[in-house]
Amino acid sequence: MRALIIGRFQPFHKGHLYMVSEITNGFDELIVGIGGAQYSHTFENPFTAGERIFMIARALQHFVDTRGVKLYITPIEDVNRNSIWVSHIESMVPPFDMIYTNNPLSKRLFEEKGYQVRSMPLYNRELYSGTRIRELMVNEGEWKQLVPKEVVEVIEEVCGVKRLKEIVMDDK
Repeated sequence: MRALIIGRFQPFHKGHLYMVSEITNGFDELIVGIGGAQYSHTFENPFTAGERIFMIARALQHFVDTRGVKLYITPIEDVNRNSIWVSHIESMVPPFDMIYTNNPLSKRLFEEKGYQVRSMPLYNRELYSGTRIRELMVNEGEWKQLVPKEVVEVIEEVCGVKRLKEIVMDDK
């Protein structure tokens, strides 16, 4: 069976890793949809879709190697029209049996199209939040322990902290 999870993953952190671990206990294939794929170089969305694909693929290689999970990572641009959102997703990803989302609107739209939708409790949300991690990066706080080591490597490789600091400076 194949599950779909959609998120911005800015950056992919240990809360996301926990959700993937839980989902892959019941599914042998996982589609990770990277929402807002057209956005980058802003404080809210600092990383490109390609950089996020790289982060996620490297961080989830363990699940592929040890659990035999088949992984599909697909960038998904926003369409900003709720009436076509689900069909847009269907056109971008492999067929799926279940979608995981905590977004109330996405949940409703997928259910209206007949999909089974599950929510996952957010894992230690006060600690694992993309906004918080980005703020720590900008303010030279301790952020590296909040993301998988593979994600740290990608962020360092693309000079992500420097980019975030420059973006924040540009906004002042």
